[in-house]
Amino acid sequence: MTDKLKERVEELVKEEISIVPYQPIWPKMFIDEAVFLRKKLPQNLIERIEHFGSTAVPGLSAKPIIDILVEVTSLDETKIQIVPVLETEGYEYFHRPAFGDHGPPYYAWFIKRNAEGKRTHHIHMVEADSELWDRLYFRDYLKEFPEIARSYNDLKRNLLKQHPNDRVKYTEEKSEFISSITKKAKEYYESKT
Repeated sequence: MTDKLKERVEELVKEEISIVPYQPIWPKMFIDEAVFLRKKLPQNLIERIEHFGSTAVPGLSAKPIIDILVEVTSLDETKIQIVPVLETEGYEYFHRPAFGDHGPPYYAWFIKRNAEGKRTHHIHMVEADSELWDRLYFRDYLKEFPEIARSYNDLKRNLLKQHPNDRVKYTEEKSEFISSITKKAKEYYESKT
């Protein structure tokens, strides 16, 4: 990692974490962004576009950032064809590990900000075989089981109090809950097919 990239990442992880009550505008923000991405990006590279994360679960408090998972046919071609387009539009680009801070698999991650510099969208571009698609099981399970969503909501609020300016710690401490529920959700939904 270059010194400049390391510095950018360090700045990102120190940005203040904000959790707000569910906003009914979030689904529209997702749809608007998905439409924009489909219009702006090469059609041959883009497949599925999904809204995931807490903003995709009605009633769940969340960081007010729309998480979008985009299936691309090639991460190599994404670097060549998509990164320049989105950087021209003002998005920040990172080639990052899918899990933790080290090693493959990697994916293309973009941050979109508003005029005040606050994050509004995170775009996660992955290929069809990425494990990140399992996040949709988590999303769907929280939608189907509100008591689990409430437990997750409580966990996030407690972690925010403990780590208001440490995104890494905040995320790490949610990971056991997310992993456990994702595993349960995957088994639940796969048993129904």
